[in-house]
Amino acid sequence: MVGWFQRGLSILPDPRLVRVEQLSIDLEYPDGSVVQHPDGVTGREVAESIGPGLARAAVAVKVDGELRDLERPIGGSGSFAVITLADDDGLHILRHSSAHVLAQAVLDLYPGSTFAIGPAIEDGFYYDFKVDEPFTPEDLERIESRMKEIIEEDQPFVRDSVSVDNALEIFSDHQFKREIIADVDPSEVSPGEDVTLYRNDGFVDLCRGPHLPSTGRIPAVKLTKTSGAYWRGDQARDQLQRVYGTAWPSQKDLEEYLVRQEEAEKRDHRKLGNELDLFSFPEELGPGLAVWHPKGGMLRKVIEDRSRQMHEKYGFEFVFSPHLAKADLWETSGHLGYYAENMYPGMELDNDQEYRVKPMNCPGHVLIYKSRARSYRDLPIRLSELGGVYRYEKSGVVHGLLRSRGFTQDDSHTFCTEDQLDSELRMHLDFVVAWLRDSGFEEFEADLSTQPAKSVGEQSRWDFSEKTLGAVLDSSGIPYKVAEGEGAFYGPKIDLHVRDAIGRRWQLSTIQLDFTLPERFELEYTSADNTSEQPYMIHCAKAGSLERYMGVLIEHHAGAFPAWMAPVQVTIVPVADRHIGYGSEVRALLEGRGLRVELDESGDTVGDKIRKAITQKHPAVIVVGDNDVEARTVGLRMYGEDRDTRGVPLTEAVDRLAEMAEAPPL
Repeated sequence: MVGWFQRGLSILPDPRLVRVEQLSIDLEYPDGSVVQHPDGVTGREVAESIGPGLARAAVAVKVDGELRDLERPIGGSGSFAVITLADDDGLHILRHSSAHVLAQAVLDLYPGSTFAIGPAIEDGFYYDFKVDEPFTPEDLERIESRMKEIIEEDQPFVRDSVSVDNALEIFSDHQFKREIIADVDPSEVSPGEDVTLYRNDGFVDLCRGPHLPSTGRIPAVKLTKTSGAYWRGDQARDQLQRVYGTAWPSQKDLEEYLVRQEEAEKRDHRKLGNELDLFSFPEELGPGLAVWHPKGGMLRKVIEDRSRQMHEKYGFEFVFSPHLAKADLWETSGHLGYYAENMYPGMELDNDQEYRVKPMNCPGHVLIYKSRARSYRDLPIRLSELGGVYRYEKSGVVHGLLRSRGFTQDDSHTFCTEDQLDSELRMHLDFVVAWLRDSGFEEFEADLSTQPAKSVGEQSRWDFSEKTLGAVLDSSGIPYKVAEGEGAFYGPKIDLHVRDAIGRRWQLSTIQLDFTLPERFELEYTSADNTSEQPYMIHCAKAGSLERYMGVLIEHHAGAFPAWMAPVQVTIVPVADRHIGYGSEVRALLEGRGLRVELDESGDTVGDKIRKAITQKHPAVIVVGDNDVEARTVGLRMYGEDRDTRGVPLTEAVDRLAEMAEAPPL
């Protein structure tokens, strides 16, 4: 288009202006409409053209999937969306900007300190610092106060780019920033933008952005805690002080989050694991390694038994693989090439042959498939194993059962034809949803992660698999979002998320396509026309790590498990020693109906015995005394009730408790 323009706005011809070629770009809005804008238009200007209210709420824009600051030119045609604090991307930007303000405050208040990295994380942010003394609670109050001053000053975030040499000079007093700069891969930055910086009122930090337009756009922020951390997670490197914080779109949102955090502390699985005598982490074993006590062992058995029953129902066959294998196997599978840092060092055995403990069960199952010739008539083949695996997690990231070094996966691997892929994926999703519902979860969300920039496998398989995964999710009714480019390099996947009792989002189950292991191990089957074909391979972990899953269950239920799952389902409390005989008879009747029962024969008072059972969160407490012995009745109190019901006929109580303890139907 030829015309006259100035600063992106068409104007009447003026002899003092030079006639130029007007360029334009086409932006596709979320509603599907396409609107033309002058080249060079900024995100803010496009937002203003849509509406002043949207422009006021905007914190960034997304152009063809890339987040950009409001003041940056759009740069070209493509999809366009305005990002506000109501969006997940907007929350991430808010928290990342808050991390910069935290770093600015610390460097202002503690001369001589230096800073490392400060990312946004779920529900908040953190920044790592090297300081003379560890931060105290009083320090946090002081830092937070300075942050609020910076926010009040409404300092603009200004994007800049400089050469590597200039960046090294700018951060000459900051060793960690210089190390980050020295590691910059030229292939990962745009031409002419060697290093991207953000400045505000003299403070400068390395960052790709984007950021809020200014510090004043941070509505509510609070620092929460400090901890120690090692630079780049390496215990041989500098020890740093990590400051955590949280930021929200409003003060009301922040206060609600803090209430949830108080509840989360009460539900912490490590705290409840100790109080309920489920498991412990002895120092003698090392970080991230748990031992399970009898009650925890029973809880595990119940979960594992349920897993096996459901796998059997859905047509899986059980297999077992050893805990270590020759390093050659992990070389073939690609784990030594892509995953070695998470594997334990090799052991020299059998005339200098190296062995490794397994981080995953997949290669063992692949070898079972490959153990003999396969025909299309044999497929699908569904293999399942509760397999122990071992991964080296740095001690700084180990977190109870939620992130441990030794754990059990409810692994399954399915090998099928292309024609079977749709039905197999539907079966897996049905299985996963049933598993999660039976465990007490009701709210589900999913991510469909698609092909990343670097991937392996035939393009036709990627296209077909992504289309099939999308169709399966569409028909399931589960809300989901497409995570563009976030699939593994070896295949697309579905990640299923749940919301727990206090609204936290947990990623638990995964349905993952794998195009690399069948290729690496040269897996084949003979098709109906007598040609060799490569099977599709589906990884699926319904619980993932059983340990992590049980940690989530403990926190979701606050230790008060559904009766079918509880390690002890009924506690019997004799009023006096003379009632122990009748209590034993009651126990025998209940155990005969399959219940897990505890008879408290201690010398404690009745009140103490009842309080102990309630504290242990047992689903039911039976009290037996003189009248009960004579009338063959019991006193019955269910967990959560204020008092027991006296005089319940024994047969009625047994029937009621047996019904209570039934697992959900398969």
